[in-house]
Amino acid sequence: MGEPVYVRRLLTGTGVSLAVIALAGCTSSGPGEETPGLEPRGTVLTTVKPTRQDLTNRISLAGKVTINPVFGIVAPKSGELRYLQRPPSTTPYDRETWVATIWRKGKPYSVEIPAGAAMAGRLMEDRADVTAGMPVVSARQIGYGIVADIDSAMAYRISGAAKSVEGQIKNGPGPFKCKPLGTIAALPAGTVPAPPPPSPTPDATGNAPQPEPEAPAGGEGSEPTGLQLVCTAPSGVKLINGAAVTLNLITGRADNVLVLPVEAIAGTQGKGKVDVVGPDRVRKTVDVVLGLTDGKVVEIKSGLKGTETVAVPGPNLPTADARPDDQPSGFNG
Repeated sequence: MGEPVYVRRLLTGTGVSLAVIALAGCTSSGPGEETPGLEPRGTVLTTVKPTRQDLTNRISLAGKVTINPVFGIVAPKSGELRYLQRPPSTTPYDRETWVATIWRKGKPYSVEIPAGAAMAGRLMEDRADVTAGMPVVSARQIGYGIVADIDSAMAYRISGAAKSVEGQIKNGPGPFKCKPLGTIAALPAGTVPAPPPPSPTPDATGNAPQPEPEAPAGGEGSEPTGLQLVCTAPSGVKLINGAAVTLNLITGRADNVLVLPVEAIAGTQGKGKVDVVGPDRVRKTVDVVLGLTDGKVVEIKSGLKGTETVAVPGPNLPTADARPDDQPSGFNG
Protein backbone atom coordinates (compact mmCIF):
# COMPACT_ATOMS: atom_id res chain seq x y z
CA MET A 1 0.00 0.00 0.00
CA GLY A 2 1.50 3.40 -1.06
CA GLU A 3 2.01 6.44 1.10
CA PRO A 4 -1.23 8.46 1.64
CA VAL A 5 -1.50 11.82 -0.13
CA TYR A 6 -3.62 14.59 1.27
CA VAL A 7 -4.83 17.61 -0.84
CA ARG A 8 -5.54 20.88 0.87
CA ARG A 9 -7.13 23.95 -0.79
CA LEU A 10 -5.33 27.11 0.10
CA LEU A 11 -7.23 30.34 -0.37
CA THR A 12 -5.25 33.31 -1.63
CA GLY A 13 -6.30 36.87 -2.24
CA THR A 14 -7.55 36.56 -5.86
CA GLY A 15 -7.58 32.91 -6.66
CA VAL A 16 -7.30 29.49 -5.51
CA SER A 17 -4.17 27.44 -5.69
CA LEU A 18 -3.73 23.85 -4.91
CA ALA A 19 -0.97 22.61 -2.74
CA VAL A 20 -0.21 18.98 -2.64
CA ILE A 21 1.37 17.90 0.57
CA ALA A 22 2.73 14.40 0.72
CA LEU A 23 2.98 12.99 4.20
CA ALA A 24 5.07 9.96 4.90
CA GLY A 25 2.87 7.29 6.47
CA CYS A 26 3.96 5.11 9.34
CA THR A 27 4.40 1.51 8.31
CA SER A 28 4.57 -1.59 10.59
CA SER A 29 7.42 -4.10 10.46
CA GLY A 30 6.85 -7.05 8.19
CA PRO A 31 6.70 -10.58 9.56
CA GLY A 32 10.33 -11.20 8.69
CA GLU A 33 11.64 -8.17 10.56
CA GLU A 34 12.66 -8.29 14.25
CA THR A 35 12.64 -5.66 16.94
CA PRO A 36 16.12 -4.15 17.22
CA GLY A 37 18.03 -5.31 20.30
CA LEU A 38 16.08 -8.59 20.75
CA GLU A 39 17.08 -12.08 19.63
CA PRO A 40 14.85 -13.86 17.08
CA ARG A 41 11.97 -15.83 18.56
CA GLY A 42 13.05 -19.36 19.56
CA THR A 43 16.72 -18.46 19.92
CA VAL A 44 18.48 -20.45 22.65
CA LEU A 45 19.87 -18.05 25.24
CA THR A 46 21.10 -20.44 28.00
CA THR A 47 23.25 -23.48 27.32
CA VAL A 48 25.50 -25.86 29.22
CA LYS A 49 28.06 -28.46 28.30
CA PRO A 50 28.22 -31.93 29.87
CA THR A 51 30.87 -32.33 32.56
CA ARG A 52 32.39 -35.27 34.39
CA GLN A 53 32.29 -35.82 38.15
CA ASP A 54 31.89 -38.43 40.88
CA LEU A 55 28.23 -38.89 41.73
CA THR A 56 26.48 -40.19 44.82
CA ASN A 57 22.73 -40.77 44.92
CA ARG A 58 21.36 -39.88 48.37
CA ILE A 59 17.86 -40.06 49.79
CA SER A 60 16.92 -38.45 53.09
CA LEU A 61 14.23 -39.93 55.37
CA ALA A 62 12.72 -38.72 58.64
CA GLY A 63 12.64 -41.40 61.34
CA LYS A 64 12.53 -41.88 65.08
CA VAL A 65 13.93 -44.14 67.77
CA THR A 66 11.53 -47.01 68.58
CA ILE A 67 11.52 -49.86 71.11
CA ASN A 68 11.19 -53.40 69.68
CA PRO A 69 10.42 -52.42 66.06
CA VAL A 70 9.00 -55.04 63.69
CA PHE A 71 10.52 -55.79 60.29
CA GLY A 72 9.92 -58.36 57.55
CA ILE A 73 12.00 -61.28 56.29
CA VAL A 74 11.45 -62.20 52.63
CA ALA A 75 11.48 -65.47 50.72
CA PRO A 76 14.91 -66.02 49.11
CA LYS A 77 13.38 -68.02 46.23
CA SER A 78 10.02 -68.72 44.66
CA GLY A 79 8.49 -71.99 45.82
CA GLU A 80 6.45 -73.63 48.56
CA LEU A 81 6.71 -72.13 52.04
CA ARG A 82 6.96 -74.46 55.04
CA TYR A 83 7.23 -73.06 58.56
CA LEU A 84 9.05 -74.58 61.49
CA GLN A 85 7.27 -74.76 64.84
CA ARG A 86 8.96 -71.68 66.24
CA PRO A 87 6.93 -69.75 68.85
CA PRO A 88 7.19 -65.96 69.20
CA SER A 89 9.58 -64.76 71.83
CA THR A 90 10.60 -61.64 73.71
CA THR A 91 14.10 -63.02 74.09
CA PRO A 92 16.41 -62.21 71.18
CA TYR A 93 18.14 -65.03 69.33
CA ASP A 94 21.87 -65.08 69.96
CA ARG A 95 22.57 -66.19 66.39
CA GLU A 96 20.80 -66.46 63.04
CA THR A 97 17.81 -68.74 63.59
CA TRP A 98 16.11 -70.91 61.00
CA VAL A 99 12.31 -70.36 61.04
CA ALA A 100 11.03 -71.52 57.64
CA THR A 101 12.03 -73.24 54.40
CA ILE A 102 11.24 -72.49 50.77
CA TRP A 103 11.14 -75.68 48.69
CA ARG A 104 11.90 -75.19 45.00
CA LYS A 105 12.32 -78.13 42.64
CA GLY A 106 13.13 -80.42 45.55
CA LYS A 107 15.81 -78.13 46.97
CA PRO A 108 15.40 -76.33 50.34
CA TYR A 109 16.24 -72.66 50.94
CA SER A 110 16.20 -71.46 54.54
CA VAL A 111 14.50 -68.35 55.91
CA GLU A 112 16.42 -67.02 58.91
CA ILE A 113 15.94 -64.29 61.49
CA PRO A 114 19.12 -62.38 62.37
CA ALA A 115 20.74 -62.40 65.80
CA GLY A 116 19.32 -59.81 68.17
CA ALA A 117 15.76 -60.32 66.93
CA ALA A 118 13.01 -62.86 67.58
CA MET A 119 10.10 -64.23 65.57
CA ALA A 120 6.99 -62.06 65.71
CA GLY A 121 4.60 -63.87 63.38
CA ARG A 122 3.82 -65.72 60.17
CA LEU A 123 2.77 -63.56 57.24
CA MET A 124 1.54 -66.37 54.97
CA GLU A 125 -0.28 -69.67 55.32
CA ASP A 126 1.86 -72.75 55.79
CA ARG A 127 2.59 -74.53 52.49
CA ALA A 128 1.57 -71.46 50.50
CA ASP A 129 3.22 -70.75 47.15
CA VAL A 130 5.36 -67.62 47.42
CA THR A 131 7.57 -65.59 45.11
CA ALA A 132 11.12 -64.42 45.73
CA GLY A 133 11.23 -61.16 47.69
CA MET A 134 7.78 -61.62 49.26
CA PRO A 135 7.67 -61.00 53.05
CA VAL A 136 6.89 -64.32 54.76
CA VAL A 137 7.94 -63.79 58.41
CA SER A 138 7.78 -60.79 60.73
CA ALA A 139 10.61 -60.39 63.21
CA ARG A 140 10.93 -58.14 66.25
CA GLN A 141 14.20 -56.40 67.00
CA ILE A 142 14.58 -56.66 70.76
CA GLY A 143 15.68 -53.32 72.13
CA TYR A 144 16.11 -50.01 70.37
CA GLY A 145 15.82 -49.54 66.63
CA ILE A 146 15.25 -46.66 64.23
CA VAL A 147 12.16 -46.62 62.00
CA ALA A 148 11.50 -44.31 59.05
CA ASP A 149 8.31 -44.29 57.00
CA ILE A 150 8.77 -44.37 53.22
CA ASP A 151 6.63 -42.56 50.69
CA SER A 152 5.41 -44.94 47.99
CA ALA A 153 6.98 -42.71 45.31
CA MET A 154 10.41 -43.55 46.76
CA ALA A 155 9.85 -47.28 47.20
CA TYR A 156 11.49 -48.40 43.96
CA ARG A 157 14.43 -46.02 44.40
CA ILE A 158 15.17 -47.52 47.82
CA SER A 159 14.17 -51.17 47.43
CA GLY A 160 17.23 -53.38 47.17
CA ALA A 161 19.48 -50.37 46.62
CA ALA A 162 20.29 -49.07 50.11
CA LYS A 163 24.00 -49.86 50.17
CA SER A 164 24.64 -47.79 53.26
CA VAL A 165 22.56 -45.83 55.76
CA GLU A 166 23.73 -43.04 58.02
CA GLY A 167 21.76 -41.68 60.95
CA GLN A 168 21.83 -38.33 62.72
CA ILE A 169 19.80 -37.85 65.90
CA LYS A 170 18.35 -34.36 66.18
CA ASN A 171 20.42 -32.47 68.75
CA GLY A 172 22.11 -35.75 69.59
CA PRO A 173 24.75 -38.25 68.40
CA GLY A 174 25.72 -38.70 64.80
CA PRO A 175 26.38 -39.25 62.08
CA PHE A 176 26.65 -43.01 62.59
CA LYS A 177 26.22 -46.13 60.49
CA CYS A 178 22.74 -47.64 60.79
CA LYS A 179 22.41 -51.32 59.82
CA PRO A 180 19.24 -52.02 57.75
CA LEU A 181 17.07 -54.92 58.85
CA GLY A 182 14.82 -56.98 56.58
CA THR A 183 12.71 -55.49 53.81
CA ILE A 184 11.12 -52.09 53.32
CA ALA A 185 7.91 -53.69 51.99
CA ALA A 186 4.65 -53.16 53.84
CA LEU A 187 3.74 -56.12 56.06
CA PRO A 188 0.34 -57.72 56.67
CA ALA A 189 -0.62 -58.72 60.19
CA GLY A 190 1.60 -61.53 61.47
CA THR A 191 -0.09 -64.51 63.11
CA VAL A 192 1.17 -67.18 65.46
CA PRO A 193 -0.42 -70.65 65.34
CA ALA A 194 -1.60 -72.23 68.54
CA PRO A 195 0.77 -74.88 69.90
CA PRO A 196 -0.41 -78.48 69.50
CA PRO A 197 -2.17 -79.77 72.64
CA PRO A 198 -0.12 -82.16 74.81
CA SER A 199 -1.02 -85.83 74.69
CA PRO A 200 -3.11 -86.69 77.75
CA THR A 201 -1.56 -89.14 80.22
CA PRO A 202 -3.67 -91.48 82.41
CA ASP A 203 -4.08 -90.49 86.05
CA ALA A 204 -3.81 -92.83 89.01
CA THR A 205 -7.26 -94.24 88.30
CA GLY A 206 -6.32 -95.05 84.72
CA ASN A 207 -8.65 -92.45 83.27
CA ALA A 208 -7.29 -89.88 80.80
CA PRO A 209 -7.76 -86.32 82.12
CA GLN A 210 -9.61 -83.75 80.04
CA PRO A 211 -7.18 -81.67 77.92
CA GLU A 212 -6.94 -77.99 78.73
CA PRO A 213 -8.46 -75.59 76.16
CA GLU A 214 -6.16 -74.70 73.28
CA ALA A 215 -4.73 -71.24 72.97
CA PRO A 216 -6.59 -69.23 70.34
CA ALA A 217 -5.09 -69.45 66.87
CA GLY A 218 -2.94 -66.53 65.93
CA GLY A 219 -1.57 -65.63 69.36
CA GLU A 220 -0.10 -62.14 69.65
CA GLY A 221 1.56 -61.98 66.24
CA SER A 222 2.40 -58.53 64.89
CA GLU A 223 0.49 -55.51 63.65
CA PRO A 224 0.50 -54.62 59.94
CA THR A 225 2.94 -51.93 58.83
CA GLY A 226 3.28 -49.54 55.95
CA LEU A 227 6.38 -49.08 53.82
CA GLN A 228 9.22 -48.45 56.25
CA LEU A 229 12.93 -48.79 56.79
CA VAL A 230 14.17 -50.32 60.05
CA CYS A 231 17.83 -50.10 61.07
CA THR A 232 19.97 -50.44 64.19
CA ALA A 233 22.62 -48.06 65.51
CA PRO A 234 26.00 -49.18 66.90
CA SER A 235 25.97 -50.18 70.57
CA GLY A 236 27.95 -47.10 71.59
CA VAL A 237 25.28 -44.65 70.34
CA LYS A 238 22.94 -43.46 73.10
CA LEU A 239 19.32 -43.74 71.99
CA ILE A 240 16.19 -42.26 73.59
CA ASN A 241 12.79 -43.64 72.67
CA GLY A 242 10.91 -41.26 70.39
CA ALA A 243 13.93 -39.13 69.48
CA ALA A 244 13.84 -37.73 65.93
CA VAL A 245 16.43 -39.13 63.51
CA THR A 246 17.39 -38.18 59.98
CA LEU A 247 18.47 -41.14 57.84
CA ASN A 248 20.57 -40.62 54.71
CA LEU A 249 20.56 -43.52 52.27
CA ILE A 250 23.22 -43.93 49.63
CA THR A 251 21.55 -45.90 46.85
CA GLY A 252 24.42 -45.77 44.39
CA ARG A 253 27.81 -44.35 43.53
CA ALA A 254 29.54 -43.70 40.21
CA ASP A 255 33.00 -42.30 39.48
CA ASN A 256 33.93 -39.81 36.74
CA VAL A 257 30.60 -40.00 34.92
CA LEU A 258 29.11 -37.63 32.34
CA VAL A 259 26.46 -35.39 33.93
CA LEU A 260 24.05 -32.60 33.03
CA PRO A 261 21.94 -30.33 35.27
CA VAL A 262 18.46 -31.71 35.94
CA GLU A 263 16.97 -28.60 34.29
CA ALA A 264 18.48 -29.63 30.95
CA ILE A 265 16.77 -33.04 30.87
CA ALA A 266 13.23 -34.18 30.20
CA GLY A 267 12.69 -37.40 32.16
CA THR A 268 13.99 -38.65 35.51
CA GLN A 269 14.82 -42.35 35.34
CA GLY A 270 15.89 -44.73 32.61
CA LYS A 271 15.32 -42.78 29.40
CA GLY A 272 15.22 -39.05 28.80
CA LYS A 273 15.61 -36.33 26.17
CA VAL A 274 17.83 -33.28 25.79
CA ASP A 275 18.01 -30.45 23.27
CA VAL A 276 21.41 -30.25 21.55
CA VAL A 277 22.17 -26.78 20.12
CA GLY A 278 24.01 -26.67 16.79
CA PRO A 279 26.33 -23.96 15.40
CA ASP A 280 23.27 -22.27 13.91
CA ARG A 281 21.77 -22.12 17.43
CA VAL A 282 18.92 -24.40 16.44
CA ARG A 283 17.72 -27.08 18.85
CA LYS A 284 17.74 -30.78 18.01
CA THR A 285 16.10 -33.16 20.50
CA VAL A 286 18.05 -36.38 21.13
CA ASP A 287 17.39 -39.41 23.31
CA VAL A 288 19.69 -40.20 26.26
CA VAL A 289 19.95 -43.00 28.81
CA LEU A 290 19.96 -41.72 32.39
CA GLY A 291 21.69 -43.10 35.48
CA LEU A 292 22.18 -41.80 39.01
CA THR A 293 21.09 -38.40 40.23
CA ASP A 294 21.83 -36.37 43.34
CA GLY A 295 18.94 -34.00 42.71
CA LYS A 296 21.17 -31.40 41.05
CA VAL A 297 22.75 -33.30 38.18
CA VAL A 298 21.88 -36.52 36.34
CA GLU A 299 24.26 -39.13 34.95
CA ILE A 300 24.16 -39.47 31.15
CA LYS A 301 24.98 -43.12 30.50
CA SER A 302 24.67 -42.91 26.70
CA GLY A 303 23.36 -40.65 23.93
CA LEU A 304 25.95 -37.86 24.24
CA LYS A 305 29.68 -37.74 23.56
CA GLY A 306 30.35 -34.97 26.07
CA THR A 307 31.30 -32.26 23.56
CA GLU A 308 27.77 -31.10 22.76
CA THR A 309 26.15 -27.83 23.75
CA VAL A 310 22.82 -28.47 25.48
CA ALA A 311 19.92 -26.05 25.90
CA VAL A 312 18.47 -25.12 29.29
CA PRO A 313 15.66 -25.72 30.01
CA GLY A 314 15.27 -29.12 28.40
CA PRO A 315 12.60 -30.09 25.89
CA ASN A 316 8.92 -30.28 26.76
CA LEU A 317 7.62 -33.80 26.36
CA PRO A 318 4.48 -33.75 24.18
CA THR A 319 1.25 -35.00 25.67
CA ALA A 320 -0.43 -37.95 24.04
CA ASP A 321 -3.14 -36.90 21.61
CA ALA A 322 -6.52 -38.48 22.09
CA ARG A 323 -7.21 -41.12 19.48
CA PRO A 324 -10.31 -40.72 17.29
CA ASP A 325 -11.78 -43.90 18.73
CA ASP A 326 -11.32 -42.71 22.35
CA GLN A 327 -14.89 -41.87 23.25
CA PRO A 328 -16.55 -41.64 26.65
CA SER A 329 -18.46 -44.67 27.80
CA GLY A 330 -21.96 -44.67 26.34
CA PHE A 331 -21.09 -42.17 23.59
CA ASN A 332 -23.34 -42.39 20.55
CA GLY A 333 -21.81 -40.95 17.40
